[in-house]
Amino acid sequence: MSYAPSVPVDRIVPGPLPEPVAARLRRPSWRDPRLVVGVVLVALSVALGSWAVSSAGHTVPLYVADGPLTPGEPLDRSALRTVEVRIAAGTDRYLRADEPLPQGLLALRAVGEGELVARSALGSGVDVRSVAVPVGTALSDRIRPGAVVDLWFVPEPPVAADAVREEPTLLAAAVVVEQVDRAEGALVVAGGSTLHALIPAEHLPAVLAALADAGSVAVVPVAGALTDAPGAGGDGAPAGAGEGR
Repeated sequence: MSYAPSVPVDRIVPGPLPEPVAARLRRPSWRDPRLVVGVVLVALSVALGSWAVSSAGHTVPLYVADGPLTPGEPLDRSALRTVEVRIAAGTDRYLRADEPLPQGLLALRAVGEGELVARSALGSGVDVRSVAVPVGTALSDRIRPGAVVDLWFVPEPPVAADAVREEPTLLAAAVVVEQVDRAEGALVVAGGSTLHALIPAEHLPAVLAALADAGSVAVVPVAGALTDAPGAGGDGAPAGAGEGR
């Protein structure tokens, strides 16, 4: 058996070590999902910023009253002026200045100077008629132009004691007060005021017949619908009666 001669450790000469290979940076590919996600996020940020800036500066031309509008007053361009309003939603509730103005409009309630003209505050002169309702008792201060009231006919009590008394009947609901002529002076008997109301055409025959009948017309404010009239409020109680003629 032969043995290899032993070599002292201090005589071992180490060989050359392999040189490290430098890692090369590769150009990112369009197929890299991280690059695609980054591009999408940047595009969304730019689009969102542009939308926010354009929305903040977007305005809508609307009509406002150039002066006070009273119920029953015809409405044309001379009574209006245009303002640019920044409103996010709900512009369809107001009269737009970039749309044709309908013909034959009139104010159904009081509109203050500089107030946006709501579509609900307008109507057609063909749909309503102004009717004077004589009031035999004092009217409440809550009933004024622009207020919303119900008109009830109250028949006169029967003469015979055993006769059946007729119940009041509703003549017209939610009509707009156009004008109130209040009687003044200490010698005025039983009030003597006159209420001018905008009566829908379909209720006109019943209202005129009631005014000519034996009885009275009671004016009842509509609760919650008197905010359009300054300082008005409703409690549902009759405010006055018009004597039949």
